Amino acid sequence: MFLSVFDLFKIGIGPSSSHTMGPMTAAARFLSELLDGDWPRPAGVRVDRVGASLHGSLAYTGIGHGSDRAVCLGLAGETPLTVDPDRSDQMLETIRASKRVSPPGHPSYRFDPASDLVLDKKVSLPGHANGMTFYAYDSDGRLLLKRIYYSIGGGFVVSDEELQRMKAAGKAAKPASVPYPFSHAAQMLDMAARSGLSIADMKRANEETLMSRDELDAGLDAIWGAMLGCINRGLSQEGIMPGGLKVRRRARQLHDRLQEEWRLNRPNPLLANDWLSIYAMAVNEENAAGGRVVTAPTNGAAGVVPAVMRYWLHFHPEADQASIRDFLLTAAAVGGIIKSNASISGAEVGCQGEVGSASAMAAAGLCAVMGGNPEQVENAAEIALEHHLGMTCDPVGGLVQVPCIERNALGAVKAVTAASLAIKGDGKHFVPLDAAIETMRQTGLDMSEKYKETSQGGLAVNVVEC
Repeated sequence: MFLSVFDLFKIGIGPSSSHTMGPMTAAARFLSELLDGDWPRPAGVRVDRVGASLHGSLAYTGIGHGSDRAVCLGLAGETPLTVDPDRSDQMLETIRASKRVSPPGHPSYRFDPASDLVLDKKVSLPGHANGMTFYAYDSDGRLLLKRIYYSIGGGFVVSDEELQRMKAAGKAAKPASVPYPFSHAAQMLDMAARSGLSIADMKRANEETLMSRDELDAGLDAIWGAMLGCINRGLSQEGIMPGGLKVRRRARQLHDRLQEEWRLNRPNPLLANDWLSIYAMAVNEENAAGGRVVTAPTNGAAGVVPAVMRYWLHFHPEADQASIRDFLLTAAAVGGIIKSNASISGAEVGCQGEVGSASAMAAAGLCAVMGGNPEQVENAAEIALEHHLGMTCDPVGGLVQVPCIERNALGAVKAVTAASLAIKGDGKHFVPLDAAIETMRQTGLDMSEKYKETSQGGLAVNVVEC
């Protein structure tokens, strides 16, 4: 399966790609199905009311992740790309007061979030931990349409039928019709050796089967622009983040202190790590507040890649816009391999699949723009992923705040360290990236559900509420 760079990096809103962006996208798909889907429509009967139920991880942590809000906004016609975070509260109040949604192009539907949106912790859907069901009824309460969707990480949404086809295809899936159809790291290295191209160049060639070079570059620039805007906004904001934990934003205060040290010209051997951490925290504080972010590859891990890219621009004088594009292309190549062979969903494999994948992507991107060859790039990604194996997803209060914000900072630091180690070597190493990815998949299967974004174990239950 070919995954575009724009599949891995999607502009949306916080706090979660799988729990916020996914349900909003699923609701939009359901609306499309209502209008244009191939389902039996009784003569003279129209849809009067819609409803939804969230299951598994979506039910357990849906409130903290904004899944309920996302469904309401999605049924009102909003999408992750177009929704205005500053207007969402007002829109939700209107829906609650009117008990209706009026998506563009549709008639108005009855929808009372208090009764028509259920977080069902008792029933799990079989396809994936992030399952949801949407319903449409006539005025007499008869069910007209029911659709099941799964949010499989990173904002990706599939229907029940699509998921079954994906599972049935499995390893029998045909290679994508692109010049360099690598689905494993070993294939990627073999193709790089035979072609003489960098990983970024191969990824670019694949992308340009779908769009022109100018379109690709414009899209990459837009992704980086959104990432940089998120960093800058995060560095400018103060106050308490929503959700009830009363976690205070720290990025701006830490940034101001670093700026003061910079002006005083004081020696600071940890300077690069400090800037990395602040950049990552700025992004994830914005994400936690429901701001505009880019999946990288998920919202919960959205700070790692932008922080390392901003570090590259900050500390490396050779950095330029072309290198930023190569960074994103290389990172997306590695992210696509991870997603195709394991998972980037915290609800499926824990945070090793989110921050671990993000750190591997960032390490690969940084190693590439620093001049690393394909073997060194693959080594950098492996080092970063290997040292996140087994990491659980245990958000306190079901919010993407603790330990998520600081975890992104440490993921960025690991990425830079991994890239530095790899580029000082010759690319030869003991553990292949494919082996680390398969280990992550197996570890996720073995991991208790308590540690996979359900807030039933780990820090989520051991932090004493004050």
